Amino acid sequence: MNIGLIAHESKKKLMQNFCIAYRGILGRNTLYATGTTGRLIEEVTNMTVHKYLPGHLGGVQQLSADIESNIIDLVIFLSDPMSTNARDIAIANIQKQCDLHNIPMATNLATAEILVLALDRGDLDWREMYK
Repeated sequence: MNIGLIAHESKKKLMQNFCIAYRGILGRNTLYATGTTGRLIEEVTNMTVHKYLPGHLGGVQQLSADIESNIIDLVIFLSDPMSTNARDIAIANIQKQCDLHNIPMATNLATAEILVLALDRGDLDWREMYK
């Protein structure tokens, strides 16, 4: 499965810790992330991450395009609900694309854990048929 990873600035450390905790599961899949998030994940996990441009330089749009093209199977976006970010329109587009293409998306740690554990159990194997 192809997993898209993105995190607001204040959630990047949490994303690193999440990827360390679930390295065994995530490592059996292909990871995609915006530039800075991808680099930070690689530094702490030694996993290979396909890195887009940094989010503010178009990485969010690149991820959104891959979602629209049905390349991404699962998105984990650790968002900061208190953030007032100029890129929120691009982030909203990721949510919209996930909804349009039936791609599971987590926006907080609790949902991310549920989706990763479901992935490990094979509960998301239907994505292969959906493609």
